[in-house]
Amino acid sequence: MDIYLYLDKKTFIHRLHPITKIICLFLLFILAMVFNHPFYAFIILLFAFIIICISKSSYNLYRIRTILILLMIFCSVLWTFFTKGSSIIWEYGSVKVYRESLFFALSMGLRLDTVLIFGMIFLSCTKIEEFSAGLNKLGLPFSMSFALSLAFRLVPTFTATAETVIQAQKSRGLDLESGGFLNRIKKHAPLIIPIFIYSIRNADLLAMALESKSFGSRKQRSYYYNYRVRLIDHLVLVFLLVLDIICIYIRLRGFGVVTIDV
Repeated sequence: MDIYLYLDKKTFIHRLHPITKIICLFLLFILAMVFNHPFYAFIILLFAFIIICISKSSYNLYRIRTILILLMIFCSVLWTFFTKGSSIIWEYGSVKVYRESLFFALSMGLRLDTVLIFGMIFLSCTKIEEFSAGLNKLGLPFSMSFALSLAFRLVPTFTATAETVIQAQKSRGLDLESGGFLNRIKKHAPLIIPIFIYSIRNADLLAMALESKSFGSRKQRSYYYNYRVRLIDHLVLVFLLVLDIICIYIRLRGFGVVTIDV
């Protein structure tokens, strides 16, 4: 079972400096949240798909397709009925749907999907070690960046542990598939204890491994990989920075804005 999002592809995005990737992710998040009009938000989403094609991370996009669809549906429905505008397009009793609220709801779904896709692209092109090294180079203490990298490993490790325990119990004859939905949940409930015990044991082994290697005994550290900033890093940063400035200028000029009343 593939539990990690990183894809080992030979693209220039994968070869970017870790600091460049982190700053680019921040700039892309800003870009995704600039406009609240569905047309402009859709253009940013198309830009995200272009980056997906360049980074060859479409496989991970397929893996999170259900989350993207559900997020778009829930945002489109909830924001439509919980915001107000000035132009009514549908009315049934006390329930009213405004054109501005509908546009804003669609844009919110597109914006959140775009943010999620940008994050997925980052994880598809960046190893956890690169992310930790980038944060450390930006001035974050190594202990904090290392703890953050462990947090990124927590969910995949916990998922792998749960899968191991489930497969072990199935091999011993435990039936987890038959019955209704609630019945299957009850059958999975007893597995929580061995999963947590297994996870705590792994955490204890990790702590002992770090202590045996004198983790944190010296402030100055050496690195196995020495990342170099290249011309492509500067070009990518300048391109995204200019793109953000242009989009913010367009927004300040009054384009791509939907005015609503909450």
